[in-house]
Amino acid sequence: MSGMGTSLVYLAKILNLVLTIYFWVIFARALFSWIRPNPYNPLIRLVYRLVDPVTDRIRRMLPTRVGMVDFAPFVLMIAVIFLQELLTRLLLQLAMRV
Repeated sequence: MSGMGTSLVYLAKILNLVLTIYFWVIFARALFSWIRPNPYNPLIRLVYRLVDPVTDRIRRMLPTRVGMVDFAPFVLMIAVIFLQELLTRLLLQLAMRV
């Protein structure tokens, strides 16, 4: 494997890590909707800023509310898993060819 292939492997690992962290941030945001933490806490505000713009877009495109339950975070989590698998595998396959 060449230097470019090794770089692509590291890129795949970093992308996998970033998407895993984002998955757990989405999960935390879903939990926050049940426990109502202090909205002025900087960590809570960061989580809201990372997740809410994307879930708002999903809500505009798909009907995600069923009664009192909002499935937008769940849809986003599935999309993140799909992207994680797809992009990581593509980068690793590309690294093996280079």
